[in-house]
Amino acid sequence: MNRTEFVITTAIILFVAFCLGWFANWLVHRFTRVSQADMDQLERMSQELHEAEETRDQAITYLQQREAELTNQLAQTEAELSAAMEGLRDARHEAEEMRAYVERVNAS
Repeated sequence: MNRTEFVITTAIILFVAFCLGWFANWLVHRFTRVSQADMDQLERMSQELHEAEETRDQAITYLQQREAELTNQLAQTEAELSAAMEGLRDARHEAEEMRAYVERVNAS
């Protein structure tokens, strides 16, 4: 084998290797590329996720407002209960004083 045949054989082998590499690269990109349908699905999923996050934020805000309202209502109810208990205590004390007075008057 002379020098020219060696160069031509080497060139052919390198060209075939290049073609095989290019074909393998084309196959890999052909099977791994993202289709437009996949992109549309990802876009729809991201929009649904965004809407779900907004709904969650609205629900959290509503629950915080409702909790504040209920806490305020509970505080008012406890204050009313305390006032009613104080009034009942005073009424019992007055009733006891009246009983004692009536017993003293009846005893004399």
